[in-house]
Amino acid sequence: MTTSITLPDDVLAWIEQAAGSTVVNAERIPGGGMREGWFVDLAAPGGAVRELFLRYSPAPLPGGAFHTLGVEAEVVHALRVAGAVVPTVHAVHPEREAVLLERVPGDTWFYRISDPDEQVRVAQDFIRALATVHRLDPATLDVPGLGPVRSAREHALERIAQIRARAAGPDGTIDPLLQLSIGWLERNVPDYDGPVVLVQGDTGPGNFLYQDGRVTAVLDWELSHFGDPMDDIAWLSLRTVQDTFTHLPDRLAEYAALSGHEIDEHRVRYYRVFAETTMATLRPVTAPPPAGSTPETVTRDLGNALLYGQLHRRLWLEALNDVMGLGLQAPELPEPAEYPEWDRHYGEALAMLRTVTPRIEDPLAAQWTKGAARILRHLREQDRSGRQYAERERDEIAQLLGHAAESLPEGRAALAEASRSGRVPDEEYVRYLWNKVMREDHLMRTASGSLRERTWPPLR
Repeated sequence: MTTSITLPDDVLAWIEQAAGSTVVNAERIPGGGMREGWFVDLAAPGGAVRELFLRYSPAPLPGGAFHTLGVEAEVVHALRVAGAVVPTVHAVHPEREAVLLERVPGDTWFYRISDPDEQVRVAQDFIRALATVHRLDPATLDVPGLGPVRSAREHALERIAQIRARAAGPDGTIDPLLQLSIGWLERNVPDYDGPVVLVQGDTGPGNFLYQDGRVTAVLDWELSHFGDPMDDIAWLSLRTVQDTFTHLPDRLAEYAALSGHEIDEHRVRYYRVFAETTMATLRPVTAPPPAGSTPETVTRDLGNALLYGQLHRRLWLEALNDVMGLGLQAPELPEPAEYPEWDRHYGEALAMLRTVTPRIEDPLAAQWTKGAARILRHLREQDRSGRQYAERERDEIAQLLGHAAESLPEGRAALAEASRSGRVPDEEYVRYLWNKVMREDHLMRTASGSLRERTWPPLR
């Protein structure tokens, strides 16, 4: 057997026992977010190969927003029985976070469809798939891991409580932006008493496979829950920022006709804030690693995580700006006064990465090499303008506190405490964070590429 990044022996043995044949190859593929995806090839009679797919987490994710893979498998199996376009579940590991699934043919990235007509066909087919799920009576789905079906309001309040628990740091305090966002969500739960649906969460392009103009499987149900159908529409509008998805208002009109759920823009905007608050608390808040520490190995594309972490912070602030009616505009962003003398070395390192990346045959290694390039581009901009932006932030903090702090970290901590105690109004704290995040977004612009110009799409 050959492997690029190796699975543990006990997981390989479980795969062989569950499938009843020998693993001849296991290859980790790019993507997967918090979890790993593996193409697993098994020996079949006559020298053929049986192709399966493994969802795997090397370690559990306790206390996070994600279901265990066992619960996710329950959801996928129930949907398969109900006729939804999802993979077949072959086996669930009794102890580890591992699920063996049918390997469905198809591509993931929507932007790779070059024909505009085919883009529309695939997008329309996905809308049909989503509407099919939203037409199901969730009470008929055999998914004990999701608990009983209640009202959309009850489900929303339960999830807000879970977010609050994840947001609490080791000392019990909550980041002021999270505290503000959680409080706003709690006070503004929509007055909706219509049908409750199975919400996929994180639904849209990138989380389904397509081939020959149709959707072959809807993937990633680890955030699924019962709730308001507009919750999924908010997630869909978020996913369309990451990967363009034709003209969203046309797709939403088709969704309304197919599902019977009219688009409610007020509820969609509410659930946009909910989605980004969820993204900010996918894992419980923990203490940051010590300054200067260096990990021996990594298990995910940290350049990609840096890029999308910044994108989600910006979208979060934009969503809050919208629902709170603050009318905030981008702050003035000065050009760097001068480049450091070592700036050219960034360009040289980036040129080296551009040269070697096409020679890399392993897709995962190629993807992570691009992630390393993103980190270098970001660090280059930090070297060019980071100090200027830090001085601006210190001035803004001093203005809000009424005095200058000894250092920027101390100023941020003091301002956070002033926000928590109510000495700084929510609107002023959001304004400060808006300016801070927009400056950070500017520093990420060369790493972000086209994502830098994207924002929440119109709903009509």
